[in-house]
Amino acid sequence: MPPLSGIRVLDLTNVLAGPFCCHQLAHMGAEVIKVEAPGRGDLARQLGADADLNARGMGVSFLAQNAGKKSVTVNLKHAKGHALFLRLVETADVVVENFRPGVMKRLRLDYPALRIARPDLIYCAISGFGQEGPWVDRPAYDQIIQGVSGVMSITGDADSAPLRVGYPLADTVGGMTAAFAIAAALNAPDRGSFIDVSMLDSVLATMGWVVSNHLIAGVDPAPNGNENVTSAPSGTFRAGGGPLNIAANKDEQWQALARHLGREDLLTHPDYATREDRKRNRLALRAELETVLVTRPAGVWAEELNRFGVPAGAVLTVPEVLASPQIAERGLLARFEDAPGVGRGIEVVSTGLHLDGAPLRVDAPPPELGEHAVEIWGALGLTEDDLAALRDAGAI
Repeated sequence: MPPLSGIRVLDLTNVLAGPFCCHQLAHMGAEVIKVEAPGRGDLARQLGADADLNARGMGVSFLAQNAGKKSVTVNLKHAKGHALFLRLVETADVVVENFRPGVMKRLRLDYPALRIARPDLIYCAISGFGQEGPWVDRPAYDQIIQGVSGVMSITGDADSAPLRVGYPLADTVGGMTAAFAIAAALNAPDRGSFIDVSMLDSVLATMGWVVSNHLIAGVDPAPNGNENVTSAPSGTFRAGGGPLNIAANKDEQWQALARHLGREDLLTHPDYATREDRKRNRLALRAELETVLVTRPAGVWAEELNRFGVPAGAVLTVPEVLASPQIAERGLLARFEDAPGVGRGIEVVSTGLHLDGAPLRVDAPPPELGEHAVEIWGALGLTEDDLAALRDAGAI
């Protein structure tokens, strides 16, 4: 049995941070019900690189992290929709939302209100800056958080920084932080808690080395491009056919690298005698190594160096890594042959872990908007006529 079997999660979230959080919980076995706005649903349904899917309300951005969930629609501002949602909360263990702070209170559906319906409820609010502080009312998207967190200031090199990380880092880290907190709260002897996840805090918490260099060592973080400032030779090197990452962080790895490249002379060179020497002279050392590395393909060097215990890898594109035997062997991609609303089979990413030797899986593709209305509302005792009346009233 998956670890969260029997847990019901109400997912009121939009776009990425919240849906990614609930994506993790669904793969852990929770029943995740997306509670979406009637007529439009999660904004991600209209986002992605396929315009036809966007028009169908099944945008690629939605498909990416909503497999295995169920969908109902509720107008939380409508009196009957409000009352119906409270009935659903009575059946839930967790509620997750990523509205701006104050929205749920104005809807009379904040944590104190929902605890009346479910006293042991775990309520998780994900926002850009958390539920208090002078920035609490600021709207926040991933790029805003990347900028104010300092991430952009240290990404790229002296010529290109500040630079945005190439995927929604802050949204993803915020969602993962929320999933971790919810899983922990579910393990509490006495359940019932309010979890306040700040995307800014979450990102800064992952920057421990960078932040601590400033707080403890008094060194201001700076962009270093593809160089690993903690060691050398460690970074991205020119090789035949494309770039090659090498991380010879230990003395024995450095020695094995120099010998394999036929550059034993570098081992006795005073500029490269110690780790600190190599760090100070990293650019000259890189140039020396590249005189050999450019003579053969990056993939060949990677295979050989890894056999000698020197961490190395070609710099791949996303399509290249997805097509690799490593990803196939791990079962990271899940395929759904008949995805509702899509009209064809799709592949999506699951989660980055195995449990008891197997990748985590969900058994259903991402849902169409309101697809599970009869199942979810019927379990609360509503008939088809009841649902029709609620739709006519604009409540669902």
